[in-house]
Amino acid sequence: MSTAALALGRLGADVIVHGRDVTAGREVVEALTDAGAEATFVDADFTDPDAVQELAAATRDWTDGLDLLVNNAGGLFRDGRLVGPGIEQTFHVNHLAPYLLTAELLGHLREGARVVTTASDAHRGASLDLSQVRDTEDYSGMAAYSHSKLANVLFASELAHRLEATGRRVTSNSLHPGFIPGSQFGRFLPGPLTSLFRLIGAVPGTSSVADGAAELLHVAVADDTADHSGEYFSGQQPVPPAPAARDPDAATRLWRHSAEMLGIDEPLPVGSDTRAADSAA
Repeated sequence: MSTAALALGRLGADVIVHGRDVTAGREVVEALTDAGAEATFVDADFTDPDAVQELAAATRDWTDGLDLLVNNAGGLFRDGRLVGPGIEQTFHVNHLAPYLLTAELLGHLREGARVVTTASDAHRGASLDLSQVRDTEDYSGMAAYSHSKLANVLFASELAHRLEATGRRVTSNSLHPGFIPGSQFGRFLPGPLTSLFRLIGAVPGTSSVADGAAELLHVAVADDTADHSGEYFSGQQPVPPAPAARDPDAATRLWRHSAEMLGIDEPLPVGSDTRAADSAA
């Protein structure tokens, strides 16, 4: 995210940087400031819904509106544990926290704004099973990650649908940034696996951090993606996600159950038949 943030700053954007690593976050802000951008850092723990709401409040206080919201959470955790309202941490960090942050900032998005959610082609190995997010008995880090990335694609699609249905001129898309061993993706893996993850960077077909940033920026600011919404991008092109990510009933179910898990009102409520009508069209 730091590479993309620096690029956005150089394009003239004011940037709010979020993360749990205060030192790294402040280094990004310093680099942005050196590049002539306005930037601030807000630390927030995405395992804590209260911290997410505080991040949203700080964002509203610091700005008079947002042109771009990037949901870039991508934690892969070695051990399963329940956090927040009793939810498995991978699902909470990668899906529920961005869902809550977006819900809190919906009224702060300017007309023409874009919401970009970083997903992954790892979603192609998952099917939506909301019963598993309250249980860690058979936890698998990669399976949990894949499930959370499926949730990202479904969330971005459902958000696009609801924004359109409620007359908001805001787009929502998700993307696959590539497999990026140079990122912090595997920082919670056991030591030997972390080393292997780094070594994979030499394998053809993997992506650099800069490649991943380019994918994100293409969806976030390129003119030719401005009118796209509800799509999944890979290789800087809209591509079909997995069948499980194209299920409108699953997207609606995820949206509503996410609100229930967090104990909040359903954001952007729409009639129950609108998705069915869209699917039949």
